[in-house]
Amino acid sequence: LQYGIVLDAGSSHTAMFIYKWPADKENDTGVVSEHSMCDVEGPGISSYSSNPPAAGTSLEHCLNQALRDVPKEKHVGTPLYLGATAGMRLLNIADPQVSDAVLRAVAAMLKTYPFDFRGAKILSGEEEGVFGWVTANYLLENFIKRGWLGEWIQPQKKTLGAMDFGGASTQITFETRDTIENPRNEVMLKLYGQAYKVYTHSFLCYGRDQVLKRLLSKLLQAQSYQETVSQPCWPMGYKKSLLLSSIYDSPCTEKERPSLALNTTVTLVGTGNGNLCTLHVSKLFDFTNCSFSRCSFDGVFQPEVSGNFIAFSAFFYTVDFIQTVMGRPVHLPSDLKDAADTICATSWSELLQKAPKLEKRLPDYCAVSTFVYLLTTKGYSFNNHSFSNIAFQKKAGETSIGWALGYMLNLTNMIPAEKPSSHKSMVYNYWVILILLFVVTTLTSLVTAICLLWHSKSSII
Repeated sequence: LQYGIVLDAGSSHTAMFIYKWPADKENDTGVVSEHSMCDVEGPGISSYSSNPPAAGTSLEHCLNQALRDVPKEKHVGTPLYLGATAGMRLLNIADPQVSDAVLRAVAAMLKTYPFDFRGAKILSGEEEGVFGWVTANYLLENFIKRGWLGEWIQPQKKTLGAMDFGGASTQITFETRDTIENPRNEVMLKLYGQAYKVYTHSFLCYGRDQVLKRLLSKLLQAQSYQETVSQPCWPMGYKKSLLLSSIYDSPCTEKERPSLALNTTVTLVGTGNGNLCTLHVSKLFDFTNCSFSRCSFDGVFQPEVSGNFIAFSAFFYTVDFIQTVMGRPVHLPSDLKDAADTICATSWSELLQKAPKLEKRLPDYCAVSTFVYLLTTKGYSFNNHSFSNIAFQKKAGETSIGWALGYMLNLTNMIPAEKPSSHKSMVYNYWVILILLFVVTTLTSLVTAICLLWHSKSSII
């Protein structure tokens, strides 16, 4: 087996994925699988802006696990990558020198391990979206697959669209035949001899954590930064005091920063009002400006959504909460809206009783469910028909869906641009020869048996 390691350095946390595949099938499809994974303790690497070396140190526990999970004799040949996403993109906007220092500290730590370190970089939003799309379609064998005779088959299935919802950004990526009016949203891919025209866009500041900060900023603004502010998206019975600095420490909210001192404390009191929550969450989107024939929001071009979609990361966790904790199905947009309203109307004590282990994230499910409803329906324009084509999933088989696998496949050239070369078709020829030999041997044995039987009968007579 061959191994590869990718560290997904997200805005809220870092996860390490170890992949494996048969060494003699490096360019085959459907053979790469997740060997193991490790969640790095603590926040994302962008949180270590005031102490960059600590960003590197935070990775030690998972890297030590990688030493155990990858056989020792394979360490030197195992590629190791780190890709940072929207949290580091935001830090790079706020302070490029600090973001460089964090990446240097992380790279220095990774170089101390015996793996084949290939670099640590900040992915663009478009890369994040496209690699997530590649991962999902690769795992589901939508590009190419092996037939039972060993021959390569180009499935007559359409590719799946991919929707990612992280801590600081959200991405939508799907194949389309429509004209992509903004060239920045168009990616042309050639995989296994097949051309794909893909639409992709990444919305920075529309990830879960940044949405919640922006929402708090809007609420404080609407209530003139009073000492006590009502929070309609929090459940009744829940309240919390926050420093203004915890809300305005991001490029996503800095334009709304008040003239008050950032060490000022405000107390937010949950009122559990679904309609009012929806009103405030909708203010995070701009549906008014569009210089193209059609837009999603914030003036961003988007063709009509088509085909099936897979929605992962916080999309999955939000819908999974609705289905497993709240016990509600999600088949139509109205189901999502009704579920969001129900969560908003549920008191803090009831929610705690339903899901005590989720206490940290529990107050925000009302806001996040409402946001997912508005994003998919008002933002991306999924309707009653197309919404049912979205599968909310965490994994495909035993492998996590996200950009990490697609990133590794791309950087190790494990998805060729052309169809598999001729030596692959020899596998098919060997199968044909073996089957013919089997048929000939079987027929020969049968004829011999009949002849012997006939001969023995003749002798008796």
